[in-house]
Amino acid sequence: MSRSIFVEELVHTPIEEQTAEIVERKGVGHPDSVADGLAESVSQALSKMYIDRYGRILHHNTDQVEVVGGQSAPKFGGGLFLEPAYILLCGRATTSVDGERLPYRAVAVRAAHDYLQRTCTNLNVDDDVIIDCKIGQGSVDLRGLYDTRKQLANDTSFGVSFAPYSETETLALKTEELINGPLKKDLKEVGHDIKVMAVRDRDRIRITIAAAMVDRFIRDKDHYVSAIEELRERVLDNAVKHTNREVKVDVNTGDNVEAGIFYLTVTGLSWENGDDGSVGRGNRNTGLITPYRPMSLEAAAGKNPVTHVGKLYNILAFEAAHRIAKELEGRVREIWIRIVSQIGRPIDQPQAATAQVILGKGAKLSSVKPDVESILDSELENIHKLTERIVAGKCRTF
Repeated sequence: MSRSIFVEELVHTPIEEQTAEIVERKGVGHPDSVADGLAESVSQALSKMYIDRYGRILHHNTDQVEVVGGQSAPKFGGGLFLEPAYILLCGRATTSVDGERLPYRAVAVRAAHDYLQRTCTNLNVDDDVIIDCKIGQGSVDLRGLYDTRKQLANDTSFGVSFAPYSETETLALKTEELINGPLKKDLKEVGHDIKVMAVRDRDRIRITIAAAMVDRFIRDKDHYVSAIEELRERVLDNAVKHTNREVKVDVNTGDNVEAGIFYLTVTGLSWENGDDGSVGRGNRNTGLITPYRPMSLEAAAGKNPVTHVGKLYNILAFEAAHRIAKELEGRVREIWIRIVSQIGRPIDQPQAATAQVILGKGAKLSSVKPDVESILDSELENIHKLTERIVAGKCRTF
């Protein structure tokens, strides 16, 4: 069956040639990212439970998680966590089969606990977090529509993505991944709650980093200042790997050393002291927040990986766009992809899969169009293969 695939030339100034660009990345410890990560970890755990018991993933959507901040009293050398943070796991799931009640709540809470312990390593999850589960049975119409064999879309929704990343986008993403990755071995003073804002003005990029610092690893204000400076230098060293543009880095610009104001935390997380988080309020499934690019407001994290097009189409659009940008490099400078479903239709048969292409110098749409159509058609033909990869945690959702 032929698919509704549309390819057209996009007459638009490529992002690298535009005067200005703004890109944001919320790190894995940011409360919004924590909410996304919890939602996805719960979905993965429920999926595995369903597969173990019934050989297939049953209906669920766990994309409603709230992170409510606690209270702490940080100080140099180590402070106290005074009031626990509160996490509310919400959503819908298959809670029983043929009268047999499933341990979905225990599975969800354990998944959330393990995710926090794995991701937020300066946090005492047992003592400083309350995890509450209010996941309930799904609606009759959606459960009736859900069939892993037919794979019918459970929503009328769309997915959006673009490729390739610009230098500024790459820099924002790689900066956070550096800080919350290799840098942790050398700079334990820096916590996991990181926010990176990259602003490009022609060929100058300014990176502003908010980094929650862990008090027990910092002796005094001089130690704090030196740790901030080392972080800044390491980010600058990393930047030259991704751009030849001039880069400046500012860290914790809200600090006032003379007044004794520091971004100091007990756990390296801002949500220990009142900051809150929600699913879908942070990074898109590109890993970034990109106001100069097409974006969907759909939260991919936590949605079921079998029929929820709000998840599948965003991931597919991302992967198809990057595949096209790579395979057609030189002929395609940028590509924007949008895919829209209709509830009840097979997920591999969207209402429309559209690709807008900014052509490379000398390229003709007539030569590019067949390849773009072929790649999009192939990705849709194999959309069911995304499910296993999503459950295994191999697809980015935030």
